[in-house]
Amino acid sequence: MTPAISEASIGELGALVAALPPALRSAFERIFHLSTVTGEVVPPPTMEGWIRDHFGSVGAVRRQRIVKVTNKVTLEGALFNELRSRRPIEAPRRDDNVAAALEERLDGPFCQPRQGTPADVFGRIRGAHAITAANVAKADGWHAVIIFDEHNPLCFEAEQVADYVATGQEWARAVYKADPAACYPFFLWNCLWRSGASVLHGHAQMLVTRGMAYARLEGWRRAAERYRAERGRDYFRDLLAVQRALGLALEHGSATILPSLTPVKERETLIVASDLNDDLVAALYRVLHTFVERLGVQSFNLVLYQPPLAPVTEDWAGFPYIFRLVDRGPLANRTSDVGAMELYAQSIVSSDPFRLMDALQGE
Repeated sequence: MTPAISEASIGELGALVAALPPALRSAFERIFHLSTVTGEVVPPPTMEGWIRDHFGSVGAVRRQRIVKVTNKVTLEGALFNELRSRRPIEAPRRDDNVAAALEERLDGPFCQPRQGTPADVFGRIRGAHAITAANVAKADGWHAVIIFDEHNPLCFEAEQVADYVATGQEWARAVYKADPAACYPFFLWNCLWRSGASVLHGHAQMLVTRGMAYARLEGWRRAAERYRAERGRDYFRDLLAVQRALGLALEHGSATILPSLTPVKERETLIVASDLNDDLVAALYRVLHTFVERLGVQSFNLVLYQPPLAPVTEDWAGFPYIFRLVDRGPLANRTSDVGAMELYAQSIVSSDPFRLMDALQGE
Protein backbone atom coordinates (compact mmCIF):
# COMPACT_ATOMS: atom_id res chain seq x y z
CA MET A 1 0.00 0.00 0.00
CA THR A 2 1.26 3.46 -0.83
CA PRO A 3 2.26 5.39 2.33
CA ALA A 4 0.30 8.49 3.27
CA ILE A 5 1.50 11.60 1.53
CA SER A 6 2.79 13.09 4.78
CA GLU A 7 5.09 10.06 5.16
CA ALA A 8 6.28 9.89 1.56
CA SER A 9 9.24 11.72 0.08
CA ILE A 10 11.20 11.76 -3.14
CA GLY A 11 13.99 9.95 -1.32
CA GLU A 12 11.66 6.97 -0.82
CA LEU A 13 10.46 6.89 -4.42
CA GLY A 14 12.15 3.55 -5.10
CA ALA A 15 10.30 1.89 -2.21
CA LEU A 16 7.02 3.48 -3.29
CA VAL A 17 7.42 2.14 -6.81
CA ALA A 18 8.34 -1.32 -5.54
CA ALA A 19 5.11 -1.39 -3.51
CA LEU A 20 2.90 -0.65 -6.52
CA PRO A 21 0.72 -3.37 -8.10
CA PRO A 22 2.58 -5.06 -10.97
CA ALA A 23 0.64 -3.32 -13.76
CA LEU A 24 1.28 0.14 -12.32
CA ARG A 25 4.90 -0.69 -11.54
CA SER A 26 5.32 -1.71 -15.19
CA ALA A 27 3.70 1.56 -16.28
CA PHE A 28 6.13 3.53 -14.11
CA GLU A 29 9.05 1.65 -15.60
CA ARG A 30 7.78 2.26 -19.15
CA ILE A 31 7.84 6.00 -18.53
CA PHE A 32 10.57 6.64 -15.95
CA HIS A 33 14.12 5.60 -15.23
CA LEU A 34 14.90 5.86 -11.51
CA SER A 35 18.21 5.58 -9.72
CA THR A 36 19.44 6.54 -6.25
CA VAL A 37 23.03 7.17 -5.29
CA THR A 38 24.80 8.21 -2.10
CA GLY A 39 27.29 11.04 -2.48
CA GLU A 40 30.03 11.06 0.15
CA VAL A 41 32.36 13.86 1.21
CA VAL A 42 35.14 14.04 3.80
CA PRO A 43 35.14 17.52 5.36
CA PRO A 44 38.11 18.66 7.44
CA PRO A 45 37.47 19.27 11.15
CA THR A 46 37.90 22.99 10.54
CA MET A 47 34.71 22.98 8.41
CA GLU A 48 32.43 21.21 10.87
CA GLY A 49 31.14 24.31 12.63
CA TRP A 50 30.34 26.02 9.33
CA ILE A 51 28.59 22.87 8.06
CA ARG A 52 26.44 22.61 11.19
CA ASP A 53 25.48 26.29 10.87
CA HIS A 54 24.39 25.98 7.26
CA PHE A 55 23.29 22.36 6.84
CA GLY A 56 22.18 21.27 10.31
CA SER A 57 24.59 18.39 10.85
CA VAL A 58 27.90 17.09 9.61
CA GLY A 59 26.38 13.66 9.01
CA ALA A 60 23.87 15.07 6.53
CA VAL A 61 26.76 16.36 4.44
CA ARG A 62 29.01 13.31 4.79
CA ARG A 63 26.41 11.03 3.17
CA GLN A 64 23.86 12.61 0.82
CA ARG A 65 21.05 10.71 -0.89
CA ILE A 66 20.53 11.88 -4.48
CA VAL A 67 17.58 10.67 -6.55
CA LYS A 68 17.76 10.79 -10.33
CA VAL A 69 14.49 10.56 -12.27
CA THR A 70 14.36 10.63 -16.06
CA ASN A 71 11.25 10.56 -18.20
CA LYS A 72 12.23 8.12 -20.94
CA VAL A 73 9.39 9.30 -23.17
CA THR A 74 10.00 13.06 -23.16
CA LEU A 75 13.70 12.83 -22.18
CA GLU A 76 13.30 15.32 -19.35
CA GLY A 77 14.79 14.64 -15.97
CA ALA A 78 15.80 15.93 -12.57
CA LEU A 79 18.35 15.25 -9.85
CA PHE A 80 16.85 15.71 -6.36
CA ASN A 81 18.94 16.60 -3.32
CA GLU A 82 17.11 18.43 -0.54
CA LEU A 83 20.44 19.50 0.97
CA ARG A 84 21.00 21.91 -1.91
CA SER A 85 18.15 24.12 -0.67
CA ARG A 86 20.37 25.02 2.33
CA ARG A 87 23.38 26.13 0.31
CA PRO A 88 24.67 29.56 1.31
CA ILE A 89 24.39 32.09 -1.52
CA GLU A 90 27.49 34.24 -1.72
CA ALA A 91 26.18 36.70 -4.29
CA PRO A 92 25.06 39.93 -2.59
CA ARG A 93 21.34 40.16 -1.94
CA ARG A 94 19.30 43.22 -2.73
CA ASP A 95 16.40 44.49 -0.66
CA ASP A 96 13.96 44.89 -3.52
CA ASN A 97 10.51 45.68 -2.23
CA VAL A 98 8.04 44.39 -4.79
CA ALA A 99 5.27 46.78 -3.82
CA ALA A 100 7.61 49.78 -3.92
CA ALA A 101 9.06 48.72 -7.26
CA LEU A 102 5.58 48.42 -8.72
CA GLU A 103 4.51 51.79 -7.34
CA GLU A 104 7.50 53.45 -9.01
CA ARG A 105 6.30 52.22 -12.40
CA LEU A 106 2.64 53.23 -12.31
CA ASP A 107 3.15 55.49 -15.31
CA GLY A 108 4.57 52.82 -17.64
CA PRO A 109 3.19 52.04 -21.12
CA PHE A 110 1.14 49.08 -19.84
CA CYS A 111 -0.71 51.36 -17.43
CA GLN A 112 -2.35 53.06 -20.43
CA PRO A 113 -2.16 50.36 -23.09
CA ARG A 114 -4.27 52.09 -25.75
CA GLN A 115 -1.87 55.04 -25.71
CA GLY A 116 1.36 53.24 -24.79
CA THR A 117 1.29 50.05 -26.86
CA PRO A 118 0.69 49.16 -30.54
CA ALA A 119 -2.35 47.23 -31.76
CA ASP A 120 -2.47 44.26 -34.11
CA VAL A 121 -3.61 44.78 -37.69
CA PHE A 122 -7.08 43.46 -36.73
CA GLY A 123 -7.23 45.64 -33.61
CA ARG A 124 -7.31 44.63 -29.95
CA ILE A 125 -9.16 41.98 -27.96
CA ARG A 126 -10.73 43.38 -24.82
CA GLY A 127 -11.50 40.91 -22.04
CA ALA A 128 -13.21 41.54 -18.73
CA HIS A 129 -9.88 42.08 -16.96
CA ALA A 130 -7.28 42.44 -19.73
CA ILE A 131 -6.61 43.90 -23.17
CA THR A 132 -4.25 42.78 -25.92
CA ALA A 133 -1.46 44.68 -27.63
CA ALA A 134 0.90 43.71 -30.39
CA ASN A 135 4.31 42.99 -28.91
CA VAL A 136 6.56 45.86 -29.95
CA ALA A 137 9.55 43.48 -30.30
CA LYS A 138 8.02 40.30 -31.64
CA ALA A 139 9.38 36.80 -31.07
CA ASP A 140 7.27 35.51 -33.97
CA GLY A 141 5.04 36.95 -36.68
CA TRP A 142 2.00 36.85 -34.39
CA HIS A 143 2.93 37.80 -30.85
CA ALA A 144 0.59 39.57 -28.43
CA VAL A 145 0.88 40.95 -24.93
CA ILE A 146 -2.16 40.36 -22.72
CA ILE A 147 -2.05 43.39 -20.44
CA PHE A 148 -3.84 42.97 -17.12
CA ASP A 149 -6.01 45.74 -15.69
CA GLU A 150 -4.44 44.88 -12.33
CA HIS A 151 -0.97 46.42 -12.08
CA ASN A 152 0.46 43.94 -9.54
CA PRO A 153 0.92 40.52 -11.21
CA LEU A 154 0.79 38.75 -7.84
CA CYS A 155 -2.71 40.09 -7.10
CA PHE A 156 -5.37 38.02 -8.85
CA GLU A 157 -8.65 36.21 -8.26
CA ALA A 158 -10.04 33.18 -10.05
CA GLU A 159 -12.12 35.20 -12.49
CA GLN A 160 -9.12 37.29 -13.49
CA VAL A 161 -6.95 34.24 -14.21
CA ALA A 162 -9.77 32.72 -16.25
CA ASP A 163 -10.12 35.94 -18.24
CA TYR A 164 -6.40 36.17 -18.99
CA VAL A 165 -6.52 32.69 -20.53
CA ALA A 166 -9.81 33.36 -22.36
CA THR A 167 -8.53 36.67 -23.78
CA GLY A 168 -5.46 34.90 -25.14
CA GLN A 169 -7.60 32.23 -26.77
CA GLU A 170 -9.88 34.83 -28.37
CA TRP A 171 -6.83 36.65 -29.72
CA ALA A 172 -5.48 33.38 -31.17
CA ARG A 173 -8.78 32.77 -32.94
CA ALA A 174 -8.64 36.30 -34.37
CA VAL A 175 -5.13 35.56 -35.67
CA TYR A 176 -6.29 32.34 -37.31
CA LYS A 177 -9.16 34.20 -38.97
CA ALA A 178 -6.71 36.77 -40.35
CA ASP A 179 -4.02 34.22 -41.25
CA PRO A 180 -5.27 30.60 -41.57
CA ALA A 181 -1.70 29.30 -41.92
CA ALA A 182 -1.07 30.40 -38.31
CA CYS A 183 -2.77 27.72 -36.23
CA TYR A 184 -0.37 26.67 -33.45
CA PRO A 185 -1.13 28.74 -30.30
CA PHE A 186 1.10 29.18 -27.27
CA PHE A 187 0.08 31.00 -24.06
CA LEU A 188 2.75 32.08 -21.57
CA TRP A 189 2.96 34.14 -18.39
CA ASN A 190 6.33 35.32 -17.06
CA CYS A 191 5.73 36.85 -13.63
CA LEU A 192 8.25 39.48 -12.46
CA TRP A 193 11.94 39.75 -13.15
CA ARG A 194 13.23 36.36 -11.99
CA SER A 195 11.06 34.81 -14.70
CA GLY A 196 12.45 36.93 -17.50
CA ALA A 197 9.67 39.56 -17.53
CA SER A 198 10.99 42.91 -18.71
CA VAL A 199 7.91 44.87 -17.58
CA LEU A 200 6.61 44.69 -14.00
CA HIS A 201 2.98 45.52 -14.79
CA GLY A 202 0.97 42.30 -14.84
CA HIS A 203 0.85 40.72 -18.28
CA ALA A 204 0.87 37.41 -20.14
CA GLN A 205 1.70 36.71 -23.76
CA MET A 206 0.18 34.75 -26.63
CA LEU A 207 1.84 33.60 -29.82
CA VAL A 208 0.49 31.76 -32.85
CA THR A 209 3.00 30.19 -35.20
CA ARG A 210 2.98 28.49 -38.61
CA GLY A 211 4.23 25.18 -39.97
CA MET A 212 4.60 23.26 -36.69
CA ALA A 213 4.26 23.81 -32.98
CA TYR A 214 7.15 25.28 -31.01
CA ALA A 215 9.98 22.81 -30.46
CA ARG A 216 9.38 21.72 -26.85
CA LEU A 217 5.65 21.23 -27.42
CA GLU A 218 6.27 19.37 -30.69
CA GLY A 219 8.76 17.21 -28.82
CA TRP A 220 6.04 16.16 -26.36
CA ARG A 221 3.62 15.45 -29.22
CA ARG A 222 6.15 13.25 -31.01
CA ALA A 223 7.04 11.47 -27.78
CA ALA A 224 3.38 10.66 -27.09
CA GLU A 225 2.89 9.51 -30.69
CA ARG A 226 5.97 7.28 -30.49
CA TYR A 227 4.85 5.84 -27.13
CA ARG A 228 1.45 4.94 -28.63
CA ALA A 229 3.06 3.35 -31.69
CA GLU A 230 5.62 1.32 -29.71
CA ARG A 231 3.57 0.47 -26.62
CA GLY A 232 0.03 0.53 -27.91
CA ARG A 233 -0.94 2.73 -24.98
CA ASP A 234 -1.78 6.36 -24.32
CA TYR A 235 1.18 8.13 -22.69
CA PHE A 236 -0.82 10.70 -20.77
CA ARG A 237 -3.24 8.11 -19.37
CA ASP A 238 -0.31 6.02 -18.17
CA LEU A 239 1.39 9.07 -16.65
CA LEU A 240 -1.75 10.05 -14.74
CA ALA A 241 -2.31 6.46 -13.56
CA VAL A 242 1.26 6.19 -12.24
CA GLN A 243 1.19 9.49 -10.41
CA ARG A 244 -2.23 8.73 -8.90
CA ALA A 245 -0.86 5.43 -7.60
CA LEU A 246 2.12 7.22 -6.05
CA GLY A 247 -0.11 9.82 -4.38
CA LEU A 248 1.15 12.57 -6.66
CA ALA A 249 -2.08 13.55 -8.39
CA LEU A 250 -4.90 15.79 -7.25
CA GLU A 251 -8.26 15.74 -9.01
CA HIS A 252 -10.03 19.04 -9.64
CA GLY A 253 -13.21 18.13 -11.49
CA SER A 254 -12.19 16.87 -14.92
CA ALA A 255 -8.65 18.30 -14.50
CA THR A 256 -5.74 16.63 -12.74
CA ILE A 257 -2.91 18.45 -10.94
CA LEU A 258 0.47 16.69 -11.05
CA PRO A 259 3.59 17.76 -9.14
CA SER A 260 6.24 16.85 -11.69
CA LEU A 261 8.58 13.92 -11.07
CA THR A 262 11.00 15.44 -13.59
CA PRO A 263 10.70 19.18 -12.88
CA VAL A 264 12.57 21.61 -15.07
CA LYS A 265 13.17 23.61 -11.87
CA GLU A 266 11.65 24.06 -8.41
CA ARG A 267 8.02 23.04 -7.79
CA GLU A 268 7.12 22.42 -11.41
CA THR A 269 3.46 21.43 -11.66
CA LEU A 270 1.41 20.08 -14.57
CA ILE A 271 -2.36 20.50 -14.87
CA VAL A 272 -3.96 18.18 -17.42
CA ALA A 273 -7.44 18.00 -18.95
CA SER A 274 -8.93 16.79 -22.21
CA ASP A 275 -10.43 20.22 -22.92
CA LEU A 276 -9.73 23.84 -22.08
CA ASN A 277 -12.71 23.91 -19.76
CA ASP A 278 -13.72 25.61 -16.51
CA ASP A 279 -12.20 22.82 -14.40
CA LEU A 280 -8.79 23.21 -16.02
CA VAL A 281 -8.73 26.99 -15.53
CA ALA A 282 -10.05 26.69 -11.96
CA ALA A 283 -7.28 24.16 -11.24
CA LEU A 284 -4.77 26.64 -12.61
CA TYR A 285 -6.00 29.27 -10.18
CA ARG A 286 -5.78 26.76 -7.34
CA VAL A 287 -2.14 26.04 -8.11
CA LEU A 288 -1.28 29.74 -8.55
CA HIS A 289 -3.00 30.57 -5.26
CA THR A 290 -1.04 27.79 -3.53
CA PHE A 291 2.21 29.03 -5.05
CA VAL A 292 1.76 32.67 -4.05
CA GLU A 293 -0.25 32.49 -0.82
CA ARG A 294 0.93 29.24 0.78
CA LEU A 295 4.44 28.74 -0.60
CA GLY A 296 5.48 32.39 -0.93
CA VAL A 297 6.35 32.14 -4.62
CA GLN A 298 7.18 35.59 -6.00
CA SER A 299 8.14 34.82 -9.58
CA PHE A 300 7.01 32.04 -11.89
CA ASN A 301 6.81 30.87 -15.49
CA LEU A 302 3.57 29.43 -16.83
CA VAL A 303 2.67 28.02 -20.25
CA LEU A 304 -0.22 26.22 -21.90
CA TYR A 305 0.41 23.27 -24.21
CA GLN A 306 -2.57 22.78 -26.51
CA PRO A 307 -3.47 21.23 -29.87
CA PRO A 308 -3.61 23.41 -32.99
CA LEU A 309 -6.62 25.53 -33.87
CA ALA A 310 -7.34 23.60 -37.09
CA PRO A 311 -6.64 20.19 -38.64
CA VAL A 312 -2.97 19.67 -39.56
CA THR A 313 -0.96 16.91 -41.18
CA GLU A 314 0.66 15.56 -38.01
CA ASP A 315 -1.25 13.44 -35.48
CA TRP A 316 -2.53 15.25 -32.38
CA ALA A 317 -5.07 12.55 -31.45
CA GLY A 318 -5.53 12.37 -27.68
CA PHE A 319 -3.15 15.23 -26.93
CA PRO A 320 -4.60 17.05 -23.89
CA TYR A 321 -4.46 20.65 -22.70
CA ILE A 322 -1.59 21.01 -20.23
CA PHE A 323 -0.58 23.95 -18.07
CA ARG A 324 3.05 23.84 -16.91
CA LEU A 325 4.25 26.23 -14.23
CA VAL A 326 7.41 26.53 -12.21
CA ASP A 327 8.71 28.61 -9.30
CA ARG A 328 11.66 30.83 -10.28
CA GLY A 329 12.87 31.60 -6.77
CA PRO A 330 12.93 34.62 -4.44
CA LEU A 331 13.10 38.02 -6.11
CA ALA A 332 15.95 39.05 -3.84
CA ASN A 333 18.28 36.33 -5.17
CA ARG A 334 20.81 37.71 -7.62
CA THR A 335 22.09 34.30 -8.68
CA SER A 336 20.45 32.54 -11.60
CA ASP A 337 18.54 29.32 -10.93
CA VAL A 338 19.63 27.94 -14.31
CA GLY A 339 23.18 26.83 -15.02
CA ALA A 340 25.06 24.54 -17.37
CA MET A 341 23.42 21.41 -15.93
CA GLU A 342 19.92 22.72 -16.68
CA LEU A 343 20.89 23.96 -20.12
CA TYR A 344 22.84 20.96 -21.32
CA ALA A 345 22.35 17.97 -19.00
CA GLN A 346 19.59 17.50 -16.40
CA SER A 347 17.89 19.80 -13.92
CA ILE A 348 19.07 19.93 -10.30
CA VAL A 349 16.16 20.42 -7.88
CA SER A 350 15.94 20.86 -4.11
CA SER A 351 12.13 20.90 -3.67
CA ASP A 352 10.34 17.60 -3.00
CA PRO A 353 7.23 16.96 -5.17
CA PHE A 354 5.61 15.19 -2.21
CA ARG A 355 5.88 18.36 -0.11
CA LEU A 356 4.42 20.31 -3.01
CA MET A 357 1.53 17.83 -3.04
CA ASP A 358 0.99 18.49 0.68
CA ALA A 359 0.66 22.21 -0.03
CA LEU A 360 -1.74 21.67 -2.94
CA GLN A 361 -3.95 19.38 -0.85
CA GLY A 362 -4.06 22.01 1.88
CA GLU A 363 -6.01 24.41 -0.36
